[in-house]
Amino acid sequence: MSNLIPYSVYLSPEHYAKIREHARNRKASSLVRDAITMIIDGNDPYKAGYHQAIRDAAKVVDECKELKPFSFNGKSLSDSLFNQINKLDTSSGVKNAKKT
Repeated sequence: MSNLIPYSVYLSPEHYAKIREHARNRKASSLVRDAITMIIDGNDPYKAGYHQAIRDAAKVVDECKELKPFSFNGKSLSDSLFNQINKLDTSSGVKNAKKT
């Protein structure tokens, strides 16, 4: 996620307090980012959740250090799994997860 761009929003004091709670656990940015992404993906909670799950799965595979040393036909297992997971969502118009 090296191509992130900062964006400011105005929040009610109640929402601000809740975001600050998440900030203590270093989860505020991802919480807001995921919420915005789900809204943009559409109002269907199933589709939004599915798209988020695809992004999360691709990220887990990409960050798994144990997969990096293994390769088949000259391609790392991590890269192969990452690409296969992203193919699950190509017809929906959702942008695929980015390699870190």
